[in-house]
Amino acid sequence: MRNRSLKKHRDITRFKRNFTSFNKNLAITITGAVGTMTCAYIFAGIALISLPAALKTGDPIIIVAWVAQTFLQLTLLSVIVLGQDIQGERTERRDVETHDAVMSELAAVQGLVSDVHALLALEKAQVKEETG
Repeated sequence: MRNRSLKKHRDITRFKRNFTSFNKNLAITITGAVGTMTCAYIFAGIALISLPAALKTGDPIIIVAWVAQTFLQLTLLSVIVLGQDIQGERTERRDVETHDAVMSELAAVQGLVSDVHALLALEKAQVKEETG
């Protein structure tokens, strides 16, 4: 009985893991597609389809609503996602450069420490020679 329960638990866990992996991959694919300037242009074109109807009303509230709720939201979605990707790439590049600089400085400091140890050993040998 316990083995059957354990197998069922493992099956459920495997299903959850596969489902979560599928959701993550789907989200990455959609975000990659939406986060492009091509998608921003397509969304702008879709938004422009309703512009004549908004302008025809002559109502400033409807025109402002069209700009804010239709054009800006559709277009800026892609631009913001793309901008975040670009910022992420820049941050990663800066992190690598900082890491490389720190490692270079560490190597220099380790060289100095090695030199100090060598000088101390030399001085210790001289003192031992003088006293011995």
